[in-house]
Amino acid sequence: MKKSKILVGIGILAVVALGVWTFWGHAQTQKDEITLGTIGSDAKIWNYIAKQPATKRAHLKVQVKSFTDGVALNTATAQGKIDVNAFQSDAYLQAYNHKNPRNQLSIIGTTYLEPLGIYSTKYKKLGQIPDGSTIAIADNPANTARGLKLLAKVGLITLKPNFSDLSGLNGIQSNPHQFKFQEIDDTTGPRVIKDQKVAAALISNTIALEGHLNVLKDSLAHEQVNQSTKANINVLATAQTASKQQRQKYQKLLQIYHSKPVQKYIRHEFDGTKIEVQKPVSYLRK
Repeated sequence: MKKSKILVGIGILAVVALGVWTFWGHAQTQKDEITLGTIGSDAKIWNYIAKQPATKRAHLKVQVKSFTDGVALNTATAQGKIDVNAFQSDAYLQAYNHKNPRNQLSIIGTTYLEPLGIYSTKYKKLGQIPDGSTIAIADNPANTARGLKLLAKVGLITLKPNFSDLSGLNGIQSNPHQFKFQEIDDTTGPRVIKDQKVAAALISNTIALEGHLNVLKDSLAHEQVNQSTKANINVLATAQTASKQQRQKYQKLLQIYHSKPVQKYIRHEFDGTKIEVQKPVSYLRK
């Protein structure tokens, strides 16, 4: 009788232990899931990361969702519908936060810098662009300012002393070549340069790649990686309300992004146009 009671007791304990283990394991799986939002060709990178052995070892399960609109993706992230996103520069994020005080984002870390380029299908050198020509430029604040800075850097315009990362066309001080500026949706750049009315366009590298353009080979001029372009470094972002535990999980994902196998894949897949930047968030604020 005693023996049977002991056996029954052991059986009950085993069932309880199994239940606790199953519950704990399920909780772990739920806790380690990350939904990441991105735009365009960057989805390739994060789908590659999702399948990496290092991702499995870190007990992370990454689901990648592609968006076509940056504001919609940022809003979904700020509202917790997307855990993290990876598509935007620091300047773009700051511009979004400035316009959306109720849906704020914060930065987990830096990923890469993609040089912005000036492209044309009509001219092979900047000096060939006639005075009075139309130049297409992005219609969102961060990329408008970024494009104008590049035009100033190559000597086509000058900017006002108080020009900032959120300044628009009214931040131009002098326009000696009397260029006209056509504000466009970022994603239309590769098509716009084929328009007979447009002499050149400023196109971000993610969009340029989708249009089969390589910023290092096909642009008339492009940004250099230095202190002056740090606002253009891309970041991994999450909701400002994300918990410490969530942020630790996202940091693991960022570490995998910067691993050697992943960086080797990115260099090969994108012809070296996504230049790795592994800096602390404080670097962006210096």
